Amino acid sequence: MNDTQQAGIRRTVIIIVCIIMLVIGAFVWTMNQPVIMNDQQLRVNGAIVLNTPRIFSDFDLVDHRGDAFTKARLTDKWSMIFFGFTNCPDVCPTTLATLNDTYSKLKDAEKENLQIVMITLDAERDSVAKLAEYMPYFNADFIGVTGNKHLIRRLTAEINVAYNKVPLEGEDYTVDHSTQIVLVNPKGDYHGFFKAPHSEIMLRQTWRSIYAVFN
Repeated sequence: MNDTQQAGIRRTVIIIVCIIMLVIGAFVWTMNQPVIMNDQQLRVNGAIVLNTPRIFSDFDLVDHRGDAFTKARLTDKWSMIFFGFTNCPDVCPTTLATLNDTYSKLKDAEKENLQIVMITLDAERDSVAKLAEYMPYFNADFIGVTGNKHLIRRLTAEINVAYNKVPLEGEDYTVDHSTQIVLVNPKGDYHGFFKAPHSEIMLRQTWRSIYAVFN
């Protein structure tokens, strides 16, 4: 084989490798783009978007770091809010773990535009200190919120989250509650919710679709 033939083979190999790299790059780029879903497709995947986002009242609560948590903290980025409590034996830790899986697989730019919040439905037991211990177990970026139980009751009523204190033996009790994840848009309005059962794939794909088309 002469030098001209070898040079031709090298050029051919280089061209093939470049084509393969371009195809792989295009595939990876496509996979990272949001799949835009219509309302019906969103519903099938557990995401309900309100026809008109709902304005709800301001509130004055406190986060697990001891900082004020008002409605202003729900503006300028998306918020996924789960209403639960630290003594919850199954649904709450499972949902927070799923939210961690969802959040951890987002791009950095997406994380900057989304916050994960758990507002307690058991403010009598869930102190700032208790939430400060509980929330980082799932994700250090997650926010736990507690405060005046009457303000929490008003907030849940305005965004259709139901819960009820259920007596157990002695003075012990648990809290039965709705399992949806509430979605608040960057304007601070109730935008929709994600129905249970939750999966990180469905949460990630539906939120990306909602995020991509939001004005």
